[in-house]
Amino acid sequence: MDSIDQTILNFNDSSLLIINVTLAFIMFGIALDLNLESFRKVLKHPKGLIVGLLSQLVVLPFLTYILVLIMKPEPSFALGMILIAACPGGNISNFFTYISKGHIELSIVMTCVTSIAAIFFTPFNFGFYGSMYAPAQEILQTLHLNWIDVAQTIALIIIIPIILGTLTKRRFPKLAEKLIKPLKYISMLLFILIVIGALFNNMEFFFKFIGLIFLLVLFHNAVALSTGYLLGTLAGCSIKERKALTIETGIQNSGLGLLLIFGFFSGLGGMAIIAAWWGIWHIVMGFLIAGVFSRINNA
Repeated sequence: MDSIDQTILNFNDSSLLIINVTLAFIMFGIALDLNLESFRKVLKHPKGLIVGLLSQLVVLPFLTYILVLIMKPEPSFALGMILIAACPGGNISNFFTYISKGHIELSIVMTCVTSIAAIFFTPFNFGFYGSMYAPAQEILQTLHLNWIDVAQTIALIIIIPIILGTLTKRRFPKLAEKLIKPLKYISMLLFILIVIGALFNNMEFFFKFIGLIFLLVLFHNAVALSTGYLLGTLAGCSIKERKALTIETGIQNSGLGLLLIFGFFSGLGGMAIIAAWWGIWHIVMGFLIAGVFSRINNA
């Protein structure tokens, strides 16, 4: 392997703990915004949800693998792209869907369902497509990953906060209502700080490969956004649903990706930088896409 794939980034245990707590906090906030009425509304017309789950859990990982075969990045960069595609939707997707005047209930339900499904789909998609990319096999063989441990970690930072958030909303509805809006902004701020911290601690490595990283994430994110929109269009989903599907598929939980990279992949340089820059870039694109969508009439 070359120096890129041998580089281990600097990220201490306290930083890893902060990511864990922040992701749990974010999922708690999402659960506060979730209610049975949202599920009823989405399940009454389930086409959008079915298309969204297909887009995010099946089509995006497959297209990411195809993109990797076309662009032929270094193995650690390729694994970073595959891991990001295997992650569930990001928490800030709900915020951008709201700004875009999209189907907010569909967005929230999708984030919740894909986050829970990540317990299986994230290890499966990463393991399946990662092992199919021949140049990355040497890295995977040296890691000796225990996928049960990976699934347990995802479950702890997703399932428990969702349960606590749901119980809080049921037992203390007035408190939950007051917390929903500020938690959205706090969650975004905390997420940005995590990504900035990951980049700041490894600035030399980041600037060394910024040109390549920028192009990889640019094309990868464009594929993700296009996947949600095109599948929604082909399935005959409404404009509001297409807005939500585009954003949900294009905004991935790169915070979870960073947690898994530093917790199970020894902070492998190429993977971590791809996940960190994705975290910055999808916020930029989120605001741009939401701004454009907000001007499109839902009629």
